[in-house]
Amino acid sequence: MSTAIPINMALGLVGMIVAIHAGQGAVGATWFAASTAANLLRLALCRVPCAALSPRTALSAEAAARSVDRHLRLVWMAAWLSGLVWAFLPALCAGCTAAQTVFYLTLTCGTTAGAVTYGTAFARMPIGFFTPPLLSFAGCLLVAGGFDRICLAATVLLYLAAMIRGAFLCEAGFREASRLKNEASALAQSRMEAHASASALALEMARRATHDDLTGLLNRAGFQQDADAALRGEAALRDDAAVEPVAHCLMLLDLDGFKSVNDVHGHTMGDRVLAEVARRMAAALPPGSLAARLGGDEFAVLYAPAPAGIAQDVLAARLIGAVAEPFESLDAGRLGISIGIHQGDAGSLTHRLSCADEALYAAKGAGRNRARLFDECLRDRMETRRDSERDLSQALAEGVVTVCFQPIFGRDGRTLVSLEALVRWNHPRHGWIPPADVVAAAATAGLTESLLRAILEQACAMVATLCRHGLETVQVALNVSPREMAQIAVDEIVLGRLAALGLPPRMLEIEITEETALDIGAVQAKLTALAEAGIRVTLDDFGIGYSSLASLRQLQAHRIKIDRSFVTGLTGSDDKCGLVQAVLALGRWLDIEVVAEGVETADDLATLQAFGCTLFQGYHLGRPMSAEAVADLLASQAGARMAAA
Repeated sequence: MSTAIPINMALGLVGMIVAIHAGQGAVGATWFAASTAANLLRLALCRVPCAALSPRTALSAEAAARSVDRHLRLVWMAAWLSGLVWAFLPALCAGCTAAQTVFYLTLTCGTTAGAVTYGTAFARMPIGFFTPPLLSFAGCLLVAGGFDRICLAATVLLYLAAMIRGAFLCEAGFREASRLKNEASALAQSRMEAHASASALALEMARRATHDDLTGLLNRAGFQQDADAALRGEAALRDDAAVEPVAHCLMLLDLDGFKSVNDVHGHTMGDRVLAEVARRMAAALPPGSLAARLGGDEFAVLYAPAPAGIAQDVLAARLIGAVAEPFESLDAGRLGISIGIHQGDAGSLTHRLSCADEALYAAKGAGRNRARLFDECLRDRMETRRDSERDLSQALAEGVVTVCFQPIFGRDGRTLVSLEALVRWNHPRHGWIPPADVVAAAATAGLTESLLRAILEQACAMVATLCRHGLETVQVALNVSPREMAQIAVDEIVLGRLAALGLPPRMLEIEITEETALDIGAVQAKLTALAEAGIRVTLDDFGIGYSSLASLRQLQAHRIKIDRSFVTGLTGSDDKCGLVQAVLALGRWLDIEVVAEGVETADDLATLQAFGCTLFQGYHLGRPMSAEAVADLLASQAGARMAAA
């Protein structure tokens, strides 16, 4: 419309010039002034934007619609006012009777046709403009009369109808085109939003696949991915002789005391603690470090000490100090952290994790808030355990795992009372494996029951040997670990084998450690079945674990063994003497036999005898011996008895 109005004004000027030429100067000037005023008003409305379209105003949809309606109504009224001015154009040609009539009619038709062209979006505006002048000309022509004028008036009216219809058709076309355009824009916007949403979802899924939701650190998969990439870069630099290699340090961290936090304060508090630990770790680590929560309360860190400018022991101390800081709602010192460190420039991530885990296990065994570096000692221990777990099955099948028997003597230190069966395994590469490590390897390899049956078989063979020598009062003690007692049917296995061999149950003892007392409910039924069959129960390593008077009764112990740490060097220690005497008094009070193990010297034996101890075991009296050596000893003792008789 801003283009049509100047054209309208130019045509109005031409009309005024023609009027002046025809001697109608005053009337033409008046008409042109009125037309110009109306056009200026219309231009002003074009220059003043609708409030709904202004970026400075934020209106609701309903308020914006009302604003647009008001603006369109003003535009229509201004167009109608301009049309009224053009309706007075016949006055310049004496009511369509002067010679200028055709000129003014042509001028009017041209102007009104342009109104339709520039008013396609809103039909009421061009209709409001061209209807008054066309009706005015048609009326004047009819009043003037004459066949030609009447026909011309009819033509004008027909032209007016066509113009009105054209205006509405243009508006309808504009609306349809706008609708299609808006739908296309909305569809394009929707596709863009859907693509952005899908991209954001894909990024979030990728992040969740590699990060821990609780702490925001890498998870196990993300740590594996990023650490492998870092180690590949390390290997590439190591292969390049021109570049100084970068060795990475791997740390495994495990919280000390976290289980009690969950048990006492609940898992919600536990989650908050884990998130806070992760935050403190991230703040303590140098830039470029990888930190992950591998699961539960176990974390991992991978960093390069040389570029970071901080040694692994310094960083470990910093992390331990960060976690040791008090936590809200938790007692000071309740939570700590143990760290296993692997520092090296070779090996896969899996191998390094195994090494760091070995160091972590050693750190936790030494106490809380400690760090341990994986060294040659730990490497040997790890390789021994790995080979033991791998080779134990074959060793059991080949009968390489054997049993030695260490004697327990009576009051005089010479009378044989019992034989304790001790497992022995001479590994072809690592030599003699400690009994506790053999039991642990069997548990890891799923061979706990197989190991128990192998030891039981040799213990039963010794019982048969004792029976042949007429020593039915001597028992053979079989060590059973807490894991064995809890996980397998020890009572059914032992009693079933004794019955199959026809051996008396009273000649077999079951030795358990105080650790078994932690879960009496899981083992009490089995111990009761064994005791009712006549098998004696001995509580080993008494005094260093978790025993109570109630547990002694519940475990139905017939005998307790004072731990060797209280017996060795007894004579020169008043504290040990007091403890041993207390245990002996407890045994007399509960009517339970007491064995002093770890008797290494004649002085310790004499002191124990003076205290009233009646059962002894130790290297001073007798070392562990093979079944053949025991048979020879029994044969020689039997010969000595016969000679004495």
